[in-house]
Amino acid sequence: MVVQKFEDLVAWQKARLLTKRIYLLTASEVFSRDYGLKGQIQRAAVSVMSNIAEGFERSGLPEFHQFLVIAKGSCAEVRSQLYIALDIGYISEAEFDEASLLAEEVGKIIGGLRSSIKRQI
Repeated sequence: MVVQKFEDLVAWQKARLLTKRIYLLTASEVFSRDYGLKGQIQRAAVSVMSNIAEGFERSGLPEFHQFLVIAKGSCAEVRSQLYIALDIGYISEAEFDEASLLAEEVGKIIGGLRSSIKRQI
């Protein structure tokens, strides 16, 4: 399959699922009242998919690579903030496991794409 637009990228598709999962988790009554953490984890999740999209639409592979670096970092930020949400009781262990595994998967996919792009540079 030829990738013609950022929506074709598996990394972006999975990042979209991660963002949806984060928004659903932060909609719970207790989580939604913590404006700081809620906003930060939402922004980090949005950053993952947005940086993949923006990088893809930029002028060249070096820029795309840099945006993937940022997206992968944002993915790690989401994972770290999920630990906070778990530790203070905003999410259950099962919710943490599901979201954390998805974030880890997204990070690995971005890492693979980043390596592929780097080889082409």
